[in-house]
Amino acid sequence: MSRIGRKPINIPAGVEAKFEAGVMTVKGAKGTLTQAIHPNMQVEINGAEITVTRPNDDKLNRSLHGLTRTLIFNMIVGVSEGFKKELEVNGVGYRVQKQGKDLVMNLGYSHQVVMSDNEDITIEVPGPNKIIIHGTDKQKVGQFAAEVRSKRPPEPYKGKGIKYVDEYIRRKEGKAGKK
Repeated sequence: MSRIGRKPINIPAGVEAKFEAGVMTVKGAKGTLTQAIHPNMQVEINGAEITVTRPNDDKLNRSLHGLTRTLIFNMIVGVSEGFKKELEVNGVGYRVQKQGKDLVMNLGYSHQVVMSDNEDITIEVPGPNKIIIHGTDKQKVGQFAAEVRSKRPPEPYKGKGIKYVDEYIRRKEGKAGKK
């Protein structure tokens, strides 16, 4: 059995979960999320607990077991607490600001880089070199954070660029001069 897949999921107060026709729907204080579940996986809701079981030990079913349980768990956490990613901007003259629903970034290019948030994601800019991305869907929050980071990834010589707050940049030594 899958160690992750066999763990039951507790449904916190204020969260409502439904499983009908192969689609899991979770409603909470922060919104509603839906996810199509593979037909081989069996999802049972017993009171305030969800369990995911598989019919047999085929390779496909084993791989889907833990995945399905984790997707449902992330939906429950998303609608009750939400997810966030924090990014840090390092570099001389590099700064970010929020203009309406747009994130405007000065990243050393000849132009400003503009990204707008959508209905699933909110962007917060507490300072000129910090970006916080909030949302209910873990996948969308992570994808948007990766897209923001890709506009100027951190470089290893001076550490300039956009990085995650908890990310470590391996630094390289510059060229050694001629002796």
